Amino acid sequence: MKGSYILFIFIPKETRIQIGSMGMLPFPKGYYLYVGSAMGYNSSTSLENRVKRHVSEAHYKKLFWHIDYFLASEISKIIKIYLIPSLIRLECVIAGEILSVCDNYIKGFGSSDCFCSSHLLYFKDFKEIERIFSR
Repeated sequence: MKGSYILFIFIPKETRIQIGSMGMLPFPKGYYLYVGSAMGYNSSTSLENRVKRHVSEAHYKKLFWHIDYFLASEISKIIKIYLIPSLIRLECVIAGEILSVCDNYIKGFGSSDCFCSSHLLYFKDFKEIERIFSR
């Protein structure tokens, strides 16, 4: 299956995490939405296998994408996942829509292959996320 996905991630306290070549970055306490895509049919390029990779323990995989480093931190916890099956790449459209309502974002995170400001979007409060996704 092809498509995009949104990982809902909680950071329970302010922390700093080494994100590959981006360096050591500060992350305030709160909720992060990461928007990604997987447009292949097999292997790690399928939607199912890409998400399985993200939820697998860090010591079982090579850290490659920005999100790998973020999720490898013991403090980050995935709390919800949305799968969006699609034959076309929607991750930039979705990230742009969420960017317009989020509290902040991590500049350049997960968007080195596109022109988006970021694919990791920050919310202080989960209630705002629930409000947006209940529409």
